[in-house]
Amino acid sequence: MKIYVYAIAKNEAAFARRWMASMAEADGVYVLDTGSTDGTAELLRALGAHVEERAVEPWRFDTARNLSMKLVPADADILVCTDLDEVLLPGWRAALEAAWRPGCTTARYAYVWSFNADGSDGVKFLYEKVHRPGVCRWTHPVHEVLAYDVPQVYCTVPGMRLEHHPDPSKNRGDYLRLLELSVREAPEDDRNRHYLGREYMFRGRWDEAIATLKEHLALPTATWAPERAASMRYIARCLAEKEDREGAELWLLRACFEAPEQREPLVDLARLMAQEERWAECERYCRRALNIQKRDLSYTTSPEAWGALPWALLSAACCHQGEGEWAANCAKMALALEPGNAKMRRELAVMRGDEP
Repeated sequence: MKIYVYAIAKNEAAFARRWMASMAEADGVYVLDTGSTDGTAELLRALGAHVEERAVEPWRFDTARNLSMKLVPADADILVCTDLDEVLLPGWRAALEAAWRPGCTTARYAYVWSFNADGSDGVKFLYEKVHRPGVCRWTHPVHEVLAYDVPQVYCTVPGMRLEHHPDPSKNRGDYLRLLELSVREAPEDDRNRHYLGREYMFRGRWDEAIATLKEHLALPTATWAPERAASMRYIARCLAEKEDREGAELWLLRACFEAPEQREPLVDLARLMAQEERWAECERYCRRALNIQKRDLSYTTSPEAWGALPWALLSAACCHQGEGEWAANCAKMALALEPGNAKMRRELAVMRGDEP
């Protein structure tokens, strides 16, 4: 079985050695360099990669990835697409070969997009950038995805794990423009409409975020409950920023009904109740959240909902209702989950009425 890795790169010299080491189990590594000025192309070649250089103007991620895919030899059985700020953990090839079956088009595997301060997994979900050659192509100028020409047949690879270790200083200045372009090109695509609304929210453009997220929810293809609930949570966050707490509460309640298996809407509601000093309701939402023990592997999950936060909020709620012993126990649970979180310690002290 021939397994090849392909990627795009621009000014990734700082990551080249680490990335190449993690891709060493492949039969070959093929990279399209789109204009590096830091020696990335030369370094990758020296480390054994096949590298071609070509500018992509105007810049689009789908165009670049499709060009990089064409670099791979015709005898490929499986293609693995990664970025240079990502790392595949050792043993990935054996795990992939064991899981792959005749007729498979796509492999699903664990992707850790971010890490918590203590090094534990933060945002983690299933990824799908391993595929059979000749059956798909990349589409969308950003948040690009594989569009298949045949029905997809999935396999899950339990022993394969890809980790994201990005450069936080990297410029994302073109990201919003590309998202807006993506929505104009494919107005029926629900995923990128959701991403665009989220990006407006990240940039503090509350009204545009609310309008775009409502558009996402109105699309007939927007049927995936976790993503719909995330849009509702983001609308609530924007409304809270606009001092419309009643509206925020209503949207969070909608999110709870949309995705009852997720903690995130309940934790957001508990936090809103704490801000309004509605402690009995805060306690109720915290307990409901903590009763959800299984975290789904979707990108919409929030690490804080699975860390110390719900316990910290529950501690504050119990304390304000005169349940001192429960408050202390919950505080211990919170700090056990995040012992080095100084901010959490300060917040606990304030919420419990202790000296900061």
